[in-house]
Amino acid sequence: MNTPAQVSDKERAKYEWRSFLFITIFLFPILSIAIVSGYGFFIWAMQIFFWGPPGHG
Repeated sequence: MNTPAQVSDKERAKYEWRSFLFITIFLFPILSIAIVSGYGFFIWAMQIFFWGPPGHG
């Protein structure tokens, strides 16, 4: 296994590009969907159990 001192600049650049692509293609979209879905579920649950449906007050 390589230690940080043994990794060349070319290998490091390759790892950085892979990390960047993973974050932008997979991680951010999955996190954004999870956050928006979680917020929607929270609002729905609060309306069902506590606040009631939206209306004219």
